[in-house]
Amino acid sequence: MTDVPLSILDLAAVGPGESIAESFAGSVRLAQAAERLGYRRIWYAEHHNIRSIASSATAVLIAHIAAHTERIRLGAGGIMLPNHSPLVIAEQFGTLATLHPGRIDLGLGRAPGSDTAAMRALRRDELSSERFPQDVVELQKWLGENSPVSGVIAIPGKGTQVPLYMLGSSLFGAQLAAVLGLPYAFASHFAPHSLFDALQIYRESFKPSEQLAEPYAMAGVGVIAAAERAGAEEQLAITRRVRVKSLFKPPSGGKLSEEEVDQILDSPRARAVDEMLTYSAVGTGEEAAAYLADFQAKTGVQELITVHYADSVENRVRSVEILAEAADLAAPAVA
Repeated sequence: MTDVPLSILDLAAVGPGESIAESFAGSVRLAQAAERLGYRRIWYAEHHNIRSIASSATAVLIAHIAAHTERIRLGAGGIMLPNHSPLVIAEQFGTLATLHPGRIDLGLGRAPGSDTAAMRALRRDELSSERFPQDVVELQKWLGENSPVSGVIAIPGKGTQVPLYMLGSSLFGAQLAAVLGLPYAFASHFAPHSLFDALQIYRESFKPSEQLAEPYAMAGVGVIAAAERAGAEEQLAITRRVRVKSLFKPPSGGKLSEEEVDQILDSPRARAVDEMLTYSAVGTGEEAAAYLADFQAKTGVQELITVHYADSVENRVRSVEILAEAADLAAPAVA
């Protein structure tokens, strides 16, 4: 396929009929398979108040996965920093880096990762997003040698130098990553529109930093790999229905019926779902690997973050295995 590393974003998805405990057990299975097969890293995203995603306590989940793996890099993709104090995040990821040296990444975003009601419950104030650039710089200092606050030290955290990654789905993240000299990961797996503009801005504006001498760009891309094309198409149909249920709510509240989902998929409103799936590798392992090779050639990114869509833990792990075999990954992965 390509020599560009493949990594994974695991949303700790809770499939139909699955419990959250089963989702977490599935994330362990997926991480162990990814480590065995040669994926470079796995990231977990902070989301709140979404029934189908169980990665809300991101640092806790990373600690659990790290305790059940040995080498593969693990991290946040990402922590929504405006939801938190930079000192608290430094302490959490300083703890992870101390327990698992050389294995921990810290990706950062400024979105809430939630709806308006959850934002209020998180005690997030209206100006928190505006302070995001300053909070990133403060977090860097907590993880470095020079505390930003006299008399206060991140314990653990100080001196751990946990590597930071800037996440984004717009031009803002690209510009900030370039100014701060950080690796940049674009969320093209759900927000495809600004992908090429963001990558261009990042590369053209990049300023070297202590962490990074040259631009390092990553991009998210959906994957549904199955033994046969028909199986992958079936999983894609299921994924579209799940997206409809998460994007559209009935006027009366509650959940959409299956008939209502069908009506939306047969209407122009389905475009919103399909646009989110613009960059998706769907098919057999060979077809998915070929799609990723073409995507990488067009974007020039240094790393692909694969997001495996499936209706169950079993199918998600199988997609990870099928793609790895077709892409001829070099196992085991090295942290």
